[in-house]
Amino acid sequence: MKAKDKNTMHRILVTGATGQIGSELVPALRARYGAANVIAVGHKKNPASELRENGPYAALDIRERNALAELVERERIDTIYHLAALLSATAEADPQLAWEINMGGLLNVLEVARLAHCGVFHPSSIGAFGPSTPRDHTPQVTIQRPNTMYGVTKVSGELLCDYYHHRYGLDTRGIRFPGLISHKTQPGGGTTDYAVEIFAAALSQKQYTCFLQQGTRLDMMYMPDAIRAAMEIMEAEPARLHHRNAYNLTAMSFAPETLGAEIGLHIPGFTISYQPDPVRQAIADSWPNSLDDSAARADWDWRPRYGLREMTREMLGALSAKESRESRPFHQQGGGQ
Repeated sequence: MKAKDKNTMHRILVTGATGQIGSELVPALRARYGAANVIAVGHKKNPASELRENGPYAALDIRERNALAELVERERIDTIYHLAALLSATAEADPQLAWEINMGGLLNVLEVARLAHCGVFHPSSIGAFGPSTPRDHTPQVTIQRPNTMYGVTKVSGELLCDYYHHRYGLDTRGIRFPGLISHKTQPGGGTTDYAVEIFAAALSQKQYTCFLQQGTRLDMMYMPDAIRAAMEIMEAEPARLHHRNAYNLTAMSFAPETLGAEIGLHIPGFTISYQPDPVRQAIADSWPNSLDDSAARADWDWRPRYGLREMTREMLGALSAKESRESRPFHQQGGGQ
């Protein structure tokens, strides 16, 4: 597969399109490649209106390989962004289902892509690391011994994508995402979800009780950077990609109290307290404090655009505007009769 050019026609399928990343990646891909050329796929029969009304949508269980193969053939797909997966805390609550969806689904995608000659993007995560991984400036190539089912599926996914690339020549590419922060979607069972929840709580209550303890520092990224990164790596020249599956990626690293202090600059009187959830705290404690993403910067010119200050300002502004719209009387919103 050649590097993608936004001026060249492509047929793209996005699994997990109703999730945190997919719901924002699909509109970005449609804006770049044309709405009709990006097929959103999710397990929901009635997803958000934006996915249904602004381009093709198909309800599909990623565990059904034949249904996926038929869809890829019918729509003449050449690129698959495979995002369907259970997140860290959700996966730990049902590890057997997590393996079935995260690994069984990925195997289905890779097999369908192999037969249809598609390129594949599959995200990994900081969850692919474990307690024995160097915690600060975690190298691109290092020890990966996670102690969660989510992490096990992420490491296995990286290796499986590598295998399909080396064994079959499949163009597989991936990123190890840090915690992702967005004002457009609700948290979905991730260990870093506090960094999303805190903003709405700050605006509505001026107080937030964090499920991670003070001092728990983790890498984070604002969703616009994550979406841009997913598109940029698929547009990169293949010859430049020395790692493929998957590149360390980061934009900022902070603990809950650091984020709370930044929010306090905008919302005087905001306070944060702590009531650690044992499961999510244990998961967070097994992850790195910060990643070294120099390989991504060298191989495909990765550069984040949002730091803590810029992300906080934009998150609060967007959520405030949303709250204002939702509180206005219906007739003032340009509604019907």
